[in-house]
Amino acid sequence: MSSLATRLARFSNVSSLNGTDLPPPGPAVGTPAPDFHLRDQFGQEVTLSSFAGEKSVALVFFPWAFSSVCSSEMSGIRDRLDEFLTFDSEVLGISTDPTYSLRVFADTDGLNFPLLSDFWPHGSVASSYGVFDTELGVARRSSFVIDKSGIVRWSVHNALGEGRDLGEHLAQLHQFD
Repeated sequence: MSSLATRLARFSNVSSLNGTDLPPPGPAVGTPAPDFHLRDQFGQEVTLSSFAGEKSVALVFFPWAFSSVCSSEMSGIRDRLDEFLTFDSEVLGISTDPTYSLRVFADTDGLNFPLLSDFWPHGSVASSYGVFDTELGVARRSSFVIDKSGIVRWSVHNALGEGRDLGEHLAQLHQFD
């Protein structure tokens, strides 16, 4: 595979022909989600385990603030935020962008939900979920639904330029709230 094809295959939900190109395994459905402490676009610490017993969580990893697909996806979540955020559910965007970039991204696009910075140690949370691309230095376009018990109930991984099906995300999230 060419270098570009290899990188794109890593973002794909279709397996690469070369087994060495596959992403490292993340938490499997039915297993505990790795806990984390990250800062949001306002510098406030967000901890996954703080939602335990209270809310189901959609973790939405995205590669780059301000890129066309990521901007479109995050705006799509913003436009349907009332569907994502209920008394029993929460959505958290996660990227390896610095907190300051995420603040400008949120302000520019009117994103009024937590955008978490996995900047330092660079990509450590994305790595714990098996979605960090070491070659590109970014999180792959991936999503996880975590139930109120902290168990991974669903995950999906999209190709680099391929947007998410937000309707499917909502259906999966609300199955567990």
